[in-house]
Amino acid sequence: MHVVFISPEFPAGQRHFVRALHAVGARITGIGEAPLSALGPQLRGWLHGYEQVASVCHLPSLYDAVRTVQKREWVDRLEATIEAHILPAARVRAETGIPGLSPEVALLCRDKPKMKVFFREHQIPCAASTGAQSLAEVQAFAERVGYPVILKPRDGAGASGTTRVDRPEELAEAFAESGGGHGRSIAVEEFVQGHEGFYDTLTVAGDVAHEFICHYYPNVLEAMRTRWISPQIVVTNRLDAPGYAELKQLGRRVVKAFGLDTAATHMEWFYGPRGLKISEIGARPPGVSQWDLYAAANELDIHREWAHGLVHGRVAGTASRRFAAGIINLRPTADGHIKGYEGVQAIHEAFGPYILDAHLPPVGSPTQPVAAGYMANAWVRMRHPDYDTLRSMLDTVGQRLKVIAG
Repeated sequence: MHVVFISPEFPAGQRHFVRALHAVGARITGIGEAPLSALGPQLRGWLHGYEQVASVCHLPSLYDAVRTVQKREWVDRLEATIEAHILPAARVRAETGIPGLSPEVALLCRDKPKMKVFFREHQIPCAASTGAQSLAEVQAFAERVGYPVILKPRDGAGASGTTRVDRPEELAEAFAESGGGHGRSIAVEEFVQGHEGFYDTLTVAGDVAHEFICHYYPNVLEAMRTRWISPQIVVTNRLDAPGYAELKQLGRRVVKAFGLDTAATHMEWFYGPRGLKISEIGARPPGVSQWDLYAAANELDIHREWAHGLVHGRVAGTASRRFAAGIINLRPTADGHIKGYEGVQAIHEAFGPYILDAHLPPVGSPTQPVAAGYMANAWVRMRHPDYDTLRSMLDTVGQRLKVIAG
């Protein structure tokens, strides 16, 4: 099988998809923004061919690159794994006759208001929502559903540009921060109270072949706005617990409703007083290198499973569920530059065998904003056979390992 893969060189984790495709016998042609010489010998060795473009998100450039490859040889698949690349890849697929995710489904997985309409049409529980081009429309929605409300870009990823509004006097500033005004539409949603997590799959020929469930501590919006919190994402290994049955069943319904064939999927969910609700779905892997944790927790090469499903129509391995795994993000005490660390040795002495890896930027490194994400600044990733024990260890890391900055 000949697979054209978008952006094999950036971000760094993209090379794992190329590695896995090469390992299962695919020929891979990359389309990326870096010159071929910048890819390094290992990545170049995995590639069958390479086309450089100024921007992989620029449709004419991406189309021309794919057509250039097609003139040389047959292309079986055109694949993208980064949120911003999903829709351009789908549109080029449709124009070049390559099978895979369609532009219509890619748009549904990108445009939050359209997505929510689709959810409601298919009886998938979700928050009330609308698209709004004016402040007056946002005000009318808030008056109808009540405060708080959530404002976010229509095509936002994670918590980027997302704002919770608790009072009418906060609406105007939040509308501007979320990209509204000047004819641009934003997504507006009711605030859903409850615990937040995500449900991810590897889907092959329309069926869920692998599934993973994660929890946020605390919920994303709070985590990305509060410096003193050391937020965590934890992968459970208790998927057979009765409490997850509804989530797994609903997740499969969403996959079927969207007609997803062979793809990675990423679904955000809330569970609270009003039951289980799906927040959104992406036709892509999760961010923050979450597949690394799935691999560590399940003793499984997730990238190779994805590649095997794509190339051979089935996965090759079984998830062990032996471990729970998690990441904790450690915020600097202040903005500026890192001055030092406290508690590093104590954490290694206490939990060394359970630490997968860690990132502690060198002293003198500039700090990143609190909202920059779970892998900004310092972080530690760990695993343990017992979920509750892992949570306790991650809490201890957050309490004892300090990033001193100013």
